[in-house]
Amino acid sequence: MKNYLFIMRQPPHASGRVQETLDMILTAAAFDQQVGVLFCDDGVLQLASGQNPAAIGLKDTARIFTALEIYDVDALYAEAESLAARGLTAADLILPVRLVSRADVNQLMNRHQLLIPD
Repeated sequence: MKNYLFIMRQPPHASGRVQETLDMILTAAAFDQQVGVLFCDDGVLQLASGQNPAAIGLKDTARIFTALEIYDVDALYAEAESLAARGLTAADLILPVRLVSRADVNQLMNRHQLLIPD
């Protein structure tokens, strides 16, 4: 079994890359791999509550993130400084995350065998 850490840095709805990364996350989890997801930089906006992309004709990828629980993907991390820089707290997100300081991100990455950036 491999231990994956997917790193989400892209803002929501900026490209199809977010959907592709979500597909990879769900596929790895479906094959019983250990999967974690780190949200940093604009990637923290992926989990911001209150998004309404349908109003501008875009797919709601935030709803797909809620499927992570079904696949037992519960190792979700958000970089605390990225949240703060965007005026968000963990309470503003649609899923529970573990806050990680920027200083501890390398340590988190070192605990995983495969790092997959978006």
